Amino acid sequence: MSPTPDSAPDLAPASVHAHELPGGAAWSAPVRAGRTVTLTALADGANATVLIVGADRLDRLNIPDTLKSQMSARIKPGMVLLSDRGLALATVIASTLDWHDCLTGALPDRLLLLELTKHGLGEADLHGCINFFSKVAVADEPRASLAYISDHAHAGDTVTLRADQDLLIFVSTAPHALSEGPAAGVAVQLESPAHVEDPDLREEAVRALRLTRELIA
Repeated sequence: MSPTPDSAPDLAPASVHAHELPGGAAWSAPVRAGRTVTLTALADGANATVLIVGADRLDRLNIPDTLKSQMSARIKPGMVLLSDRGLALATVIASTLDWHDCLTGALPDRLLLLELTKHGLGEADLHGCINFFSKVAVADEPRASLAYISDHAHAGDTVTLRADQDLLIFVSTAPHALSEGPAAGVAVQLESPAHVEDPDLREEAVRALRLTRELIA
């Protein structure tokens, strides 16, 4: 059974793997349960569009279930990212921003599709995603349309995810679909959760997952 936030294994410290992903590029990698992925904005206005798939290819990130089970319209620290089968894929254990867009998850280009093909996946596997470092809010106008907030993220902002089961993670650094700014790079770092674990956020993640299980039951 895949580990969840309240049954995650104790791991010995692991080596850190890091690289920089330039703007307008894509990256993907398998991530074992218990490891963390930290994304760092390398410039103001960065956007990291992220897709998450379970390593068994059965579980996909489900944005509607993730939001409604945790009563939120944004991704923020402490939230569990749920699959379409109600399983925990990953937990947002740290972030310098309290808002990451997941309402306008339209893919801005074909970058992620190219990464999917490297793992034997295709266009049918493109699903709802998270636009880390981006904020989209209701505009102050009669139609109450969604508006991109251009000054939300700055160079040095970070977000850290802990894999709660074995995953395939896909990242695109194309500009947000509503942004008029240029593409900006993002640094990606893989490491052991021992370096970034926050007990308060872990407790919140466990609470959210238990609430989800109650709703599903």
